[in-house]
Amino acid sequence: MRFANFLVLAVCLAIVSPMQLSAQVQSEPPMTYERIGRILAAIDPDLQPQGNGFQMVIGGVPMIVITDPAADRMRAMVRIGPAGAMDDALMQRMLQANFDAVLDARYAVAGGQIWSTFIHPLSPLETRQLVSALTQTVVAAQSFGTAFTGGGVQFGGGDSNALQQELIDQLQKKGIPL
Repeated sequence: MRFANFLVLAVCLAIVSPMQLSAQVQSEPPMTYERIGRILAAIDPDLQPQGNGFQMVIGGVPMIVITDPAADRMRAMVRIGPAGAMDDALMQRMLQANFDAVLDARYAVAGGQIWSTFIHPLSPLETRQLVSALTQTVVAAQSFGTAFTGGGVQFGGGDSNALQQELIDQLQKKGIPL
């Protein structure tokens, strides 16, 4: 039975060429440093470009967005606080939230700090994905220590999405298409 399922999948994949899939999936031009900068400036007119990244504020929360065109990667980060303040129970809850609650955002520890972060390939990133990811990253930072959520629907249970909806509403008021 497994072989039959595999065979059906292989035939289906052979029918749709990679070029057709790419054309269907990519509905926007590739994301670049310049393009991401224009989108971020629409969200925060006080955006500060710095090297290969940007500093900005969303919903009163400072955020860093870094691009690495050579590696085709981007990262959005919100500093939450010192990692030394975490006990084992908080670390376990943070890791559990990475599995089922913070959606595309993730909690991380780096440089002695706790971060809410979103990491993604740069070029295939679309505007809606970026705005959603930035919102999730902010909501994950704001809910650290309480709901531990990126907002919206959760795997394994639903937390309140009021924080995420409030940020989405604010971004829509700024003219960001969602």
